[in-house]
Amino acid sequence: MHHFTDGTDALNPTRFATRLNSFASAAHREWPGQPTKPSVVQMANRAARVKGLTDLDLNYPDHVTENPKELSQRLSNLGLSINGFAMRYYTNPAFKLGAFTHPDEVVRREAIDLTKKGIDAAREAGSSLMTIWLGQDGFDYAFQVDYEKMWQHEIDGIREVCEHDPDCLISIEYKPNEPRSYSLMPDAATTLLAIKDVGAKNLGVTLDFAHVLYADEQPAFAAAMIARHSRVLGVHLNDGYAKRDDGLMVGAVHTLQTIELLRQIRRDGYDGAIYFDTFPDMTGLDPVHECEVNIKTVQRMLKVVDRLEQDNRLASAIVRQDAVSTQAIVQELMFGAEH
Repeated sequence: MHHFTDGTDALNPTRFATRLNSFASAAHREWPGQPTKPSVVQMANRAARVKGLTDLDLNYPDHVTENPKELSQRLSNLGLSINGFAMRYYTNPAFKLGAFTHPDEVVRREAIDLTKKGIDAAREAGSSLMTIWLGQDGFDYAFQVDYEKMWQHEIDGIREVCEHDPDCLISIEYKPNEPRSYSLMPDAATTLLAIKDVGAKNLGVTLDFAHVLYADEQPAFAAAMIARHSRVLGVHLNDGYAKRDDGLMVGAVHTLQTIELLRQIRRDGYDGAIYFDTFPDMTGLDPVHECEVNIKTVQRMLKVVDRLEQDNRLASAIVRQDAVSTQAIVQELMFGAEH
């Protein structure tokens, strides 16, 4: 277990990534008269205006219509790096019934091969992180699936994509449901079981804050269990009311839980980017301003984490499981002591 107190060894607060599709928000105002959706380059140009943003994640194959190396160079010219790629299984309508778990072996093969192509593209673009959200893999009805067979297909598919390039990190982003009524990877514990079954060294977990909330989990506890049994390879910050994937701004609802998560992943040695998976495009918010506020929020929260780690009162109160004292100390360090 690593313990970091100065905030420089791990959880480097200078790497911030974001969701590219956020920058299609209110396209009619940004690109008046343009009849088509904004291009990847248009969205990236807009993202490059965000002060403090260093990285983008790209969806595969949606965002990668050109040579991955050239795309990476274009982003580099804008001052942005590629944090990682994220798979999307929309190209074949059959994937709606499952990607790695589709009943037809031909469709399963297509999903696995598409993922391998995505990994190759990510590597060509200079990245070594592929996030897989297997949202199509699940079920909607009792008596719809053979659970054991479906689980085996999932494990076999994940193992095959992990073996494709052992130097590329593969990260499972779990989510309780949507689009399926029940996802096969709904929570931290089930995901960790899958990782144990797969047995690949380059496999880990992406924590999406809103997904964790509506899986009815305490985010820092989920992170601690993942660090114990696997490793956190991605952190998607956002917020919500724990009923669905709201994609609200960081700290808008669950401020304390977000700070506790940041403290936990720092203690466990997380050194990846902090990625904002927020949805300003849902209501036409200004995505540049929204992303800048997210970055400032996390920077402020990391300063609070620094103060918490340097406060011996908090450590001793946690040893005693004295919730009243911990709440008082955290509130004081966030809002200042009364004079």
